[in-house]
Amino acid sequence: MQRIDIHGVGLEVEHIPGPPDRAPLVFLHEGLGSVSLWRQRGRSWPAELCAATGRSGWVYSRRGYGQSDPVADVRGPGRMAGFWHVGRHDPDYMHREALDVLPALLQALGVQRPVLIGHSDGATIALLHAAHHAVTATVVMAPHVFVEDVAIQAIAAARDAYDQGLRERLARHHADVDNAFRQWNDVWLSEAFRRFDIRTECSRITTPLMLVQGRQDEYGTLEQLRAIERAVPQAATLELDDCGHSPHKDQPESLTAAVTGFLAAFP
Repeated sequence: MQRIDIHGVGLEVEHIPGPPDRAPLVFLHEGLGSVSLWRQRGRSWPAELCAATGRSGWVYSRRGYGQSDPVADVRGPGRMAGFWHVGRHDPDYMHREALDVLPALLQALGVQRPVLIGHSDGATIALLHAAHHAVTATVVMAPHVFVEDVAIQAIAAARDAYDQGLRERLARHHADVDNAFRQWNDVWLSEAFRRFDIRTECSRITTPLMLVQGRQDEYGTLEQLRAIERAVPQAATLELDDCGHSPHKDQPESLTAAVTGFLAAFP
């Protein structure tokens, strides 16, 4: 594990070596994810995708996740403290990650025009970044571009499950598990977040885009993909059977093959 300092906050970073002449893959995790949660049963899907595509990769944990530094006063009033937002997340927290933190991280890593690979919250962050910054391509899995009742119901169920075994399972992957869980769960279940909607903003994306979702996704319907397709007509779409919210865990081989084919034409 490496750590990199971004304006006084240490972020956990993992590098996957590969050819230096192709745009690297940058992996953006889900709302409760981390560097280690990209792995399961001894397999690292990011490493497998980098090998299949012939590219290097970067995996990182956002602030408050994995081994990255925590969000200060995570349940206190939301406010800015210099570069960073602290306290309870505001509804624009994914905008801040996409437009402030990710550009600073990429600059620190010396990465230009990456291929973004995002899952869930990370997929939304990838879409927002691609709408405003130069990228080679973007692959988003189970993105959220507006808030659906099914997502709120699933996140409320996660809140109820947190003290009934979920906290213990997540604690293996987060240095401060309460910090990781509360920053995500609190904002999603806030009344203000119900108005979150980036469908119009997605229309700014002009670079290659691939959309992926499982047909059994418990956190969102396929209308998420339909909405992006209307905003970005050139987007390629992959819908996977026997697949829930995490295509890289439920259908890793099919996903790797499809993403590898999609990226083959790009530098």
